Amino acid sequence: MNFEGTLNSRYTLVLLAILLLSFVALCLYYGLMWMRVARYKNSKLPQPDELGPKDRPSVSVVIVSHNEAESLKKSLPYLLEQDYPNYEVVVVDYMSADDTPFVLRVCSENYPNLKVVKFKDDVNMFKGKKYPLSIGIKSATGDVVLLTEPDCSPKGFDWISEMVCGYMRGASMVIGYSLINGGKGLLNALESYENLTYTASYMGAALMGNPYTATGRDLSYRRDFFFGRGGFISHYSIPDGADDLFVNQNANRANTAVTLREGAGVVCDGSHTLGEWRLKRLHRRSTRRYYSLKDKLQLSVYPLSQLLFILALVLLFVGGICPWQLLVGVMAVKIIWQIVCCMLLTKRFQIKTLHFLSPFFEIYFLISDTIIALSSLRKKNVQWR
Repeated sequence: MNFEGTLNSRYTLVLLAILLLSFVALCLYYGLMWMRVARYKNSKLPQPDELGPKDRPSVSVVIVSHNEAESLKKSLPYLLEQDYPNYEVVVVDYMSADDTPFVLRVCSENYPNLKVVKFKDDVNMFKGKKYPLSIGIKSATGDVVLLTEPDCSPKGFDWISEMVCGYMRGASMVIGYSLINGGKGLLNALESYENLTYTASYMGAALMGNPYTATGRDLSYRRDFFFGRGGFISHYSIPDGADDLFVNQNANRANTAVTLREGAGVVCDGSHTLGEWRLKRLHRRSTRRYYSLKDKLQLSVYPLSQLLFILALVLLFVGGICPWQLLVGVMAVKIIWQIVCCMLLTKRFQIKTLHFLSPFFEIYFLISDTIIALSSLRKKNVQWR
């Protein structure tokens, strides 16, 4: 390899420095986030069968539903038959016009631990689901509130017990994880990969002591902690963020626990169309503008490093001044490390092979997330999510 031309060109040296810095940033990200989650063991938390009667607080599983009859048919049996002695399931039926009332009535006749809160009229002076969710939490009687969504089912019948284990070290909030139902087709593969990397991102940050967000598909907090922190009052006017904004404003290293054990997860239905999936991503992205500066900077490191790495690599290849062997070597190391970390993630969560496609998906999401971010800046008055 001839470095004479490289060393004599300031332009090439700057590009090479950008390439190496972004390369290091990406490799550290894969290692600190993805690998940390993939290799993490909840060794400090007790197993569900080790919990005594005093270690099992009363729990209220709270769901907000709007025209989700088909999803409730699948998820409610898993929720209502959990292996836990003292819990209830609170379903807030917000003006459903489908078979939701019928499904809930049938379940109520067979399960005394189901409580239904019904809204017949639109009394939500705010946008989104924060108001009905708040009413559901107020109607709950459990010391611990456990949130999920109608299209999500626990991975097992120890789900409540697994989440409760997170409170055994004094936490006020426990963050779980969600997976996408395995299916065929490119849309399912993209959604599964995006959910996997998003989970690794917020879980990895939480394990490093910065729980900046979570998903309402699998999130728990003590009821008195929720009301003691003012619930959603500080951001009622923001349509989205019933889950992540509360976590972003109130979670910290001391009061938050993370559980990654298999039984602590939920499995959710995938999107049926690209437009439906895009809308979900748009809702999630729209709240980031309200994050703290530190969290915004942390979230920008990964996409910025991706962009700089690709741009520097392409410009160096096109310029032809830097030895191509060096560029290929850097790219190969980055891709191999990325695939290895992604492979361990898929193994951790028992997801069908996605790791070999990770470099291609990364480029797709770099472009797609940029478009979503720009769209979220002009999104107004979201009615429901």
